[in-house]
Amino acid sequence: MKKALNKYWTKVSIALAMIFMITACENSFETGGFDVSSPSNVLSFKLNGVSGSIDQATGKITVVMPYGSDITAIKPEVVFVEGATSNPELNSAMNFTNPVKFRVVNGNLYKDYTVTTTVLSPIKSFTINGVAATVNDISKTINMTLPENTDLTALKPVIETTAGVTISPASGATVDFTNAVTFVITSNGKSVNYTANVGVPVTGLTVAFLGTAATRSGITNMDEVTASNWLFDNFPGAKYISFESIQNGADLSDIDVIWWHFDSATNLPSVAYNPNVTNALKNFRTNGGNLLLTSFASQYVDALGIVPSGKGPNNVFGDFLPNGFVDGNSWGMSFVGHEDHPIFQGLITFEAGKANLLQSGTFRLNHTAWWFLPEWGGYNNGEGWRNQTGGTNLASEAWDNELNGRVTIAEFPNTSTNKNVIVISMGAYDWYNETNSSGVPSQANEFITNIKLLTQNSINYLAAK
Repeated sequence: MKKALNKYWTKVSIALAMIFMITACENSFETGGFDVSSPSNVLSFKLNGVSGSIDQATGKITVVMPYGSDITAIKPEVVFVEGATSNPELNSAMNFTNPVKFRVVNGNLYKDYTVTTTVLSPIKSFTINGVAATVNDISKTINMTLPENTDLTALKPVIETTAGVTISPASGATVDFTNAVTFVITSNGKSVNYTANVGVPVTGLTVAFLGTAATRSGITNMDEVTASNWLFDNFPGAKYISFESIQNGADLSDIDVIWWHFDSATNLPSVAYNPNVTNALKNFRTNGGNLLLTSFASQYVDALGIVPSGKGPNNVFGDFLPNGFVDGNSWGMSFVGHEDHPIFQGLITFEAGKANLLQSGTFRLNHTAWWFLPEWGGYNNGEGWRNQTGGTNLASEAWDNELNGRVTIAEFPNTSTNKNVIVISMGAYDWYNETNSSGVPSQANEFITNIKLLTQNSINYLAAK
């Protein structure tokens, strides 16, 4: 009996010892010398005496500098909590043209910060008759489109400038905008010229939005709904036309531009391949009509004989709900070498010949139907693509300055003065940012104005050819 009790207490003692050891290990792991009360915050951040706005929850520091500031070599003034340091050290001049990241370390704690610096535009706002212009500080342009039939010969722009900036002609002066107008901006004794281009839609222009639904109200894809709503809000002569009506012999002779924005599926619908439809659209082009094909509709160039057989987009993909994702990068395009092309005029650019279309943080499905050049299709580069398709590649992804990697925007044909087809085929051309599968709405896309202007320019360009 005594031996049994000894064995019992021995087992209990071992068990208690193990529990104590585990508890001790857990406590040691939880603390681990980690001083949870030691903060690692930035208390203040300044560039040339201008204080930044600090969001401690996200680590984002935003600095807005006065117009004319040179932000390529500034030594930041930073105050940390006691005992904290940064990596890299912020004790020398730095270039704040792009976001700058650094880590604050205090003991075993650290926190990451990102500094985003912007320089104020000299022009806060530029409006005529209540319509706001797009001001591009990189290209130094002011662009706007006024309602159809507006008299451009005697308009009075209302201009608000930043502190210390004057502009000539002055706000409220009567200006003839029939041709481009130069505005001289002066600050601290230095002057720079901005060119204002004010236009109106092509008079009497009829643009048809092509769709698979019998009527416009029957469109269910939200990207297509948003695009069509924009068209009808901005083009008085807009009309809807269905594939079924074309198949049944609808008269297309009064239409200047047909826009098919197809976002519902990677494969084009069978009705698009109906011989009555393809023949009608081929005749429409032959008789002077124009086509704008966007998103998955870019593939239609093959069926309509716009490119040689088999030379349509060779890289078609995209997600559909409930799939999709949020990306931390803004998506854009490079049109380097085609900066003067009419379809790119007035876009807000981040570098010469480069513009964003889809903002970082937005939900996206990445609907893409482009030409992938280097490895696929035997094109090798942009020149090879032009020779084999008969088109002109106008844009690629933002990294591609030579336009040899992708074809995201193109016009056809390249051997005629009558360029009557434009395709826009990249995932960044996204009219509607969906709610994700968890029911969280996407943040707004601040670059939607570029998508709208790119589309408007394309329609007007086609109609004027």
